Amino acid sequence: MPKDFDRSSSLEELEGVRWPVPPADSTPMVRNVYELRRRPVATLEPHELARLIGQDVGLPWLLPLAVDILRDTAPKQAEDGWFDDDLLYAVITRKPEVWAAAPGPAHELKETVALLTDVSRHVRQDIDAFLSALPGGEA
Repeated sequence: MPKDFDRSSSLEELEGVRWPVPPADSTPMVRNVYELRRRPVATLEPHELARLIGQDVGLPWLLPLAVDILRDTAPKQAEDGWFDDDLLYAVITRKPEVWAAAPGPAHELKETVALLTDVSRHVRQDIDAFLSALPGGEA
């Protein structure tokens, strides 16, 4: 997964694939995903990254970016006593084969989630599942 790339580019530009206009009967979420793919990656907010990652869109570029955001915010949120958000959920619930193809971000995420001590029971279960899916079941 490329960690360094031109973040002023859109996913369409990075992938070299322009999706057509979404079908007229598309759901608001589908229309939103299409629109987000056209925006420069640097302009995407964490909740927008979560939406794209949750739909497995742009993972080679967005996962490292999301892991960086989580790594940077985890110490402060852990210090405040609570960390439970959409970006974390989207990232830790990707399939094991996604993480197998991204050992660097997987290792960074493993270190980041180790900082999180006060998460909901449901998020803790997802974190544990992510950790156990790492090569060698590194939970």
